[in-house]
Amino acid sequence: MYGAEVWQIPTKEINKMLSTEMDVLRRSARESRMERIKNEHIKEIMGVKGKTDIIDIKEQKRLQWYDHVKRMPKERIPKLIMDWIPRERRKRGRPTKTWMEGVQAAMTTRNLKPDQWRKREEWRLVSGRR
Repeated sequence: MYGAEVWQIPTKEINKMLSTEMDVLRRSARESRMERIKNEHIKEIMGVKGKTDIIDIKEQKRLQWYDHVKRMPKERIPKLIMDWIPRERRKRGRPTKTWMEGVQAAMTTRNLKPDQWRKREEWRLVSGRR
């Protein structure tokens, strides 16, 4: 998943990714949807039950990149871009989810605090990085 750190994927696309991952597991287990076997059972057969799925891996990569950029000096371009707020107005309709909102959502699911990145060892343990 090259470049997954900076992707902001809509919910519709996340559902497609999860269903594709499950389809690959089903095909690998040689079980069809016609047999009406639950996804949990397929994961048990394949030995991946309880392991991280593709979305969790993407969130871990995003948190690793967030930590990396936060530690950069202020004059570095990635740091400037992360702190930059555009001045023009957004288009009509529901606003698209920003990358930072995705980072904050990943942090809340893992019970991370906004300034916890300063403690590197603690951040690695909680964010999923070894």
